[in-house]
Amino acid sequence: MNKNILIINSGSSSLKFQLINMPSEEVLASGLVERIGQASGKLHYKSEAYSTSEEMEIQDHSVALKEVTKHLMHSNYGVIKDPADIPAIGHRVVHGGASFSDTIVIDDRVKEKIKELFSLAPLHNPPNLKGIEVAEEIFPKAVQVAVFDTAFHQSIPSHASKYAIPNEFYEKEKIQVYGFHGTSHKYVSEKANEYLKKEKSKLVTVHLGNGCSMTAVKDGKSIDHTLGFGPVNGLIMGTRSGDIDQSVIFYMIEQLGYSAKEVSDLLHHKSGMLGLTGYSDLRDIEDEAEKGNRECQLALDMNAYRIKKYIGAYAAAMNGLDAVVFTAGIGENSDVIRKLVSRDMEYLGLELDEEKNSVRSKEIRDIGKATSAVKILVIPTNEELEIAKQTLAML
Repeated sequence: MNKNILIINSGSSSLKFQLINMPSEEVLASGLVERIGQASGKLHYKSEAYSTSEEMEIQDHSVALKEVTKHLMHSNYGVIKDPADIPAIGHRVVHGGASFSDTIVIDDRVKEKIKELFSLAPLHNPPNLKGIEVAEEIFPKAVQVAVFDTAFHQSIPSHASKYAIPNEFYEKEKIQVYGFHGTSHKYVSEKANEYLKKEKSKLVTVHLGNGCSMTAVKDGKSIDHTLGFGPVNGLIMGTRSGDIDQSVIFYMIEQLGYSAKEVSDLLHHKSGMLGLTGYSDLRDIEDEAEKGNRECQLALDMNAYRIKKYIGAYAAAMNGLDAVVFTAGIGENSDVIRKLVSRDMEYLGLELDEEKNSVRSKEIRDIGKATSAVKILVIPTNEELEIAKQTLAML
């Protein structure tokens, strides 16, 4: 029996949604509410019969979801008639810590655990919980389901997930690599195996958006990942630093007089591409680099270099490589980053076809040369569909 599953991805000032009929996978409606809490909020809504972008003041997430529901149930162009037409809601939750290794139906205990993890994902878990609470208010009869970014990475072995600090911190505090963007890495790695017609494979999946991460996926399982205990290390991101020598943090606190909170804020909100260039949007940085802005060009080179290093490391960890998979907003759309990453990688078997790389498409595509020993794939991610599948399974 078909069921309508509402998918909610609640950010600090945004709320993304899709209403998907499952298991047919038909998207009935989708959209985004952005600039929540600001005077100039915006609602984007799209269905087969109707689409709109409206500016309005959206005070909070409750108002945002009420506006979405109003469009979903509109008498002229709505796709449902009653909130009861949505039996389940799937929520993206970034950090599940050691408490959650799989998708789970949400109750008060689950919400309390998500709250306890605020300090590990301060940008994400608080708005994720807010989205859950608002959905419970508007859809009181729906089953609320949490799908954790960290769940796919539970398969990372101990030799890759433990930090070289005293064991008591792992045993008592559960300090370890958790990993993030798991729904995206899981989705595109499965699609890559379908495309390659392989059950066993060695993949490096590269999720590049405002947040960025890479995963070594061997035979369908995550065995290593660039993000760790929290979502700030690894690759250079929009506003997050990625890997940094810990000594720099101590120097800032002990010698420069920064508080721990100020350093955390700097590494999460003021670093990455923003700190290097003054811009956090890669499109602006690419435009500036093309105009001759040296800081922007250097930032692009640094970004690509970090990705290349991890591709090499993960190829070594897996003793081989079948494909590199680019996904998410930047990975799918930036031919510049893909070109910089793939340059001088012949030793590892990557040969980019620049003409294929320059073509924009929403389809899965191979942008490598025919002679490339390692496939270079661009696979559009669909985290919402992955969340819908896992939510349906809970019913």
